[in-house]
Amino acid sequence: MQRFQFVNSIKESLKVNPVVAMLGPRQCGKTTLARSLGDYPSPNYFDLEDPLDLARLSNPKLALESLSGLVVIDEIQRSPELFPVLRVLVDRPNNTARFLILGSASRDLIQQSSETLAGRISYLEVTPFTLREVGVSSLSALWIRGGFPRSFLAASDLESSRWREDYIRTYLERDLPMLGIQIPSASIRRFWMMLSHYHGQNFNASELGRSLQISDTTARRYLDILTGTFMISALQPWFENIGRRQVKTPKIYFRDSGIFHSLIGISDIDSLMVHPKLGASWEGYALEEVRRAYNAHEEECFFWAVHQQAELDLLIMQGGRRLGFEIKFTDSPSMTQSMRTAIETLRLDSLVMVVPGSAQFKLGDDVTVCGLERILEFGK
Repeated sequence: MQRFQFVNSIKESLKVNPVVAMLGPRQCGKTTLARSLGDYPSPNYFDLEDPLDLARLSNPKLALESLSGLVVIDEIQRSPELFPVLRVLVDRPNNTARFLILGSASRDLIQQSSETLAGRISYLEVTPFTLREVGVSSLSALWIRGGFPRSFLAASDLESSRWREDYIRTYLERDLPMLGIQIPSASIRRFWMMLSHYHGQNFNASELGRSLQISDTTARRYLDILTGTFMISALQPWFENIGRRQVKTPKIYFRDSGIFHSLIGISDIDSLMVHPKLGASWEGYALEEVRRAYNAHEEECFFWAVHQQAELDLLIMQGGRRLGFEIKFTDSPSMTQSMRTAIETLRLDSLVMVVPGSAQFKLGDDVTVCGLERILEFGK
């Protein structure tokens, strides 16, 4: 599958800075994207999981200083000591190299190592497949299987489910220890599975801690690990200057619907349609697709809620505009008092109710019902 949007973003970023970091979860397609930018195999390609490439980089300055053109370093989080070397190389007066570094940890997790490249590096998050890429005809498959290429492209739902189970096991037993995270895999798995019950709900560290017999601090640390490796999204609350008690804890969503379905034991669309978590699954899946359709960065996305009064599933603050989204799994959408309160209190420029299907019609002057199949027409 050709991922032209990401390819174009990488090329544009390489024009701006000499180093571009492509960050995203393991197996989301970063390496395939990097290889599509030039000839492969290439002497300028280094995979830090390959012992031969690690040996080539035993003296990194000597190995890299003579290279020109595009230099790709895959799994950069394995060798954070390379960041100061890259700064020295890109600051040379005669430097002609551009460095594309690939990592499976978020900018926050590698920030301390990469801060030596401040002013020289661009960051680009690569996601699993999106609805824009696979097309609306594959919406249901993308929802149930998630967007990881090998899961989405599997020959059957059963093969897809098996791949995701292997992915979860590898993530816990190998990927996290490679990041220097020394926590028993069984402990993180229990926490991760417990989070599946909070999908679409507010994070309660005390409640989770009591359930798992761990401290609040440990629960927050585990959450930071899962968000820092692109497994979980902690959607932050938005606050307005009003005289009402607003929700102040983040909402928890699984970034990939397929991983969520594996952890709650769903392998096909029929099972999902009768599962108690159907509504929560749809909310998380649609919310992620809306964010991608609008190309909204994490710092532009919020939710808003007043205790036992009103709420808004997603608020995107973008270009000076306040864009609201209410996400419902329903075939009979209607205006609610909560939506009216959100429009008035937050001074929304627009409110879109995202539902299944391809419907599109007005509920009011500033409220539009939009089937997820047509959300791309609203986004960027």
